[in-house]
Formats: sequence, C-alpha cells, structure tokens
Amino acid sequence: MPKTQGFQIISPGDASIVAERHYASADEIQQVLQTARNAGMAWRHVPLDERMSICTRAIDHFVANAAAWGEELTRMMGRPIRYSPNEIRGGTQERARAMIAMAPTALQDLPAREKDGFQRFIRREALGTVLVLAPWNYPYLTSVNVIIPALLAGNTVILKHAEQTALCAERYQEAFQVAGLPAGVFQFLHLTHDQVADVIADPTIDHVAFTGSVAGGYAIQAAAGKRFITAGLELGGKDPAYICADADWDYTVENVVDGVFFNSGQSCCAIERIYVQQEVYADFVHDFVSLTKKYLLGDPLDPATTLGPMVRINNAQKALAQVEEAIRMGATPHILPDDFPALPLPYLAPQVLTGVHHQMDLMREESFAPVIGIMPVQDEEEAIRLMNDSPYGLTASIWTSDPDRAMSIGERTATGTWFMNRCDYLDPELAWTGIKNSGYGCTLSPLGFEHLTRPKSYHLKFRTS
Repeated sequence: MPKTQGFQIISPGDASIVAERHYASADEIQQVLQTARNAGMAWRHVPLDERMSICTRAIDHFVANAAAWGEELTRMMGRPIRYSPNEIRGGTQERARAMIAMAPTALQDLPAREKDGFQRFIRREALGTVLVLAPWNYPYLTSVNVIIPALLAGNTVILKHAEQTALCAERYQEAFQVAGLPAGVFQFLHLTHDQVADVIADPTIDHVAFTGSVAGGYAIQAAAGKRFITAGLELGGKDPAYICADADWDYTVENVVDGVFFNSGQSCCAIERIYVQQEVYADFVHDFVSLTKKYLLGDPLDPATTLGPMVRINNAQKALAQVEEAIRMGATPHILPDDFPALPLPYLAPQVLTGVHHQMDLMREESFAPVIGIMPVQDEEEAIRLMNDSPYGLTASIWTSDPDRAMSIGERTATGTWFMNRCDYLDPELAWTGIKNSGYGCTLSPLGFEHLTRPKSYHLKFRTS
C-alpha cells in the first residue's frame, strides 16, 4: 500500500501485519474539524459533574477491556504480554481517575478579595479544540494525560496516534461512545506529518499536545508558532540515577534495573545513565549485571517473557551503534553473546557498560533502548555535575536513606521531576514537566488544567440609586 494512501502496523514480535489503515482525506479532515467546532459550542456548557461521569464511564470501559486491548498493544509495539494490560489497569486508570477527582477544585472560579459594590472573579474557560499527538511507547498512558483533563475542562479533542499504535485511537473512540460522550467531542484522525502541520494551521485548533522526539517537537513548535496558540511538548530525556552508599541495597538494585530495562528501555523517563559512589561501585555493577542476566528475551506474547523486541529495527540499530562506539572508545561490555539467545533485530539483548564517560553518545544522547552506562563518582559534587551535563532535563533519581541529602542535591539538579528511591513513574498528583530539550508545558496535577484553559476575568460593578 503506498504510503501516500495509507500505512500498515507491522508487529515487531513476528513482523506480521496487525492492521492496515488509510490516511484521512482532505475532506475527512475538514469534516472532523468542523464537527469539533460545532460540538464544542454545546460541550463547554455541559455541567462539570456530567463531564466527570462520562469520563469515568469511559475509563471503566478501558479497564473492562484491559486484557484484550493489552494483547493488541503487545502485537502492535512489542511490550511483553505480562505487562501490557497493566498500562490500562494501572497508570492509565490511575491518572484518569485522579484528574477526574481533582477537576472540581482545579476548575473552580478564583475569587478576588471582597470589595464593596463589586463582584470580581477569574473563571477558567475551555480553549476550544485540543489536538493530541500521541507516541507509540506508552500510547494510553501518555495520551490520557491530556485527553481526560481537556474534556473535563470543556474542550473538544482530536487525537492523532503514532502509526505504530494507531488502533489505540479507535479504542478511545469506542470507550467514549459507550460512555455517552456527545458526537464530535472526541474524534481521531490518521495523518501524515504534512497533514499534521495543515491541521495545526487550521483556526479550529487551539492547543497542541505532543509527546515524541526533539526533532518532532521543533516541527510542532514551528507549526504552532505561525498562530497564536499554545503547545505542550514532552520530548524525552537522558535521565540519570545516583546511587549512594547508604541506599537500601537490594531494593535499589531491583528498582534501578527495572527502571532501565522495562519496556526494553523505551520509556521517556527510563534511567539512561547511572552514577555510583566509588566505595560501592564494584558491588553495584556486580549485582546489577547479575540481575540483568535473569531477564528472559523472547516472544512478547509468551507470558514468561520479560524483555520483548524493540519497536523497529532502525531503533535497535541506533542503540547498537551507541554501544559499539562506546566500546571502541574504551567501554567494557558486561553482557556477553552467550548470555541471551541470538534473535534477529528488533530483538535486542540488554547491555551494561562500564569504563564510560561523557564523550560517548551513550552517556549524553537519548538511547531509548535496553542499554546502560555506569560510572563511579568520587563525591556529591561530581554526581551533580555529571547529572546536569545533559541537553535533557526530564527526571533524575537519587537512591539513599538520607532525605536531607536527597533534598539538597535535588535543589541543584536540573530536571522537571526529582525522585528519591523511585524512578520511571508519573504521580498524577504532581506536575509532569521537563526543561531543556525535554520540552515545556505541564500535564497532570491541578496545574495540568492551567494549560488546557484560559483565564477570563469577570468584573461586575453594582450601581445603587
């Protein structure tokens, strides 16, 4: 099928065709935009409690179908079946229900101080239509961050999913139809990159929420910058972990290994570089490598598999190139060919490297793969310097039993989220945001609603005769 007409979803697990879809025509795009514009006029006036009930019923439908939709997700992007349903039952549900619960407070009017003869307050009004551009790596988790609060705030939503997980957009449509969402309030489109730019240029679109690459972020920013609309960009990271000598050892090793390799390392906030206090460095590397070797690389539809394929062959090739460059520059690999089965790309065995430094791409540029470099550090100052030596600033974590140390170092670390004894997690009660090449904007928490509404001031003066 020519790419100008449509696309195929190719499973990374066995190279089978999961589905074929066509790109929207110009007429279809205009119909969706017009429908969104018309639906928004009524939707913004629907009482908040009714919007909340509809969103709750939609999430109930998600959870009821988690097993089937999780298997479909495994076929589309390769995450092991033992984990995929939990993207829906776990994080997607948690975030949606949290945003629903906080909506009445987050969206309430902001009164000004009392003043005789006046009523004054600020109301948060819907922007209009929100375009959500969602990625393949966590297609439900990332998109729910915007879709649910956007609808709660009275916006209409148009979702464009990455081609690799395009069926997720159709599942959203199904859930909202079952929930009783009025027609046109939520819609989806399958689009080319050029069509995305055309949609952003349309006056119907009032906000763009994008999760993806830095290059994609620049393209979205350029398109949105031609109009006076806002954008939220979540562009990934090169997230560090700092392991202190006083860390809870077994817990730390287990969780840091998981933070590196879960989803084959294809997580925006995966741990991508590790710094360890010198006195425990050798022990950490030994235990980290030992646990890594217990992963089972194989068919993602096999419930025993804990490490599936990467999403595409070229993604795996990019990671291999980083590893090979690091080895040429003196790094030592700790995973040998016999440690994992020899499977064709995009299956990629994990790799742990020591003898690494910041002249290597492996320690500076995003890998998005099951590979990791580990460095010893002499003291906190070196750890802070290295953690901040990155063009990204999404999350960072410290592993210690000393909260004062965690706070002190966290205040000097340039990231949107700072973890102590945790990683690779989005707390829906906290703002999800990044700095530097990790993008800008904010989702989740009460602050997430601020980017999906505009303030309108009401200034009423009462005249008395």
